Amino acid sequence: MATPFRTTRRIEFVDTDMAGIVHFSNFFRFMESAEVELLRSLGLSVKMQTEDGESIGFPRVSATCDFLRPARFQDVIEVSVQLENVGTKSVTWRFEFSKEGEVLARGKVSAVCCRVLAEHRLESIEIPAAIRAKLEALRP
Repeated sequence: MATPFRTTRRIEFVDTDMAGIVHFSNFFRFMESAEVELLRSLGLSVKMQTEDGESIGFPRVSATCDFLRPARFQDVIEVSVQLENVGTKSVTWRFEFSKEGEVLARGKVSAVCCRVLAEHRLESIEIPAAIRAKLEALRP
């Protein structure tokens, strides 16, 4: 997939702060939502079962966002997601937020593939081959 995955969202009142602009923390929610939509389109999720019934997930280990312009209540923004890297155990996504072609923010999220053990403990594992193949298909 050479082009980024794209989705839109309308800014809700609850997303804004006292100044009437999107509170910075919400961009991280928007990134996760767009990532989940992308993964769903591939038949994947951030939480799933392997073929042998093992529960795995992709907890975040790093998240950043640079803010260039404000977004406001009722704006419709586009969120694009592009694969930056697939490692042995991790994946990194790049995000770009825009409104009518103007870039509002850029972000990045890295997550590590983990096995979910008893008592919700996590153990990093190699990304299973079936999942890796779907992710690799996203390379630009």
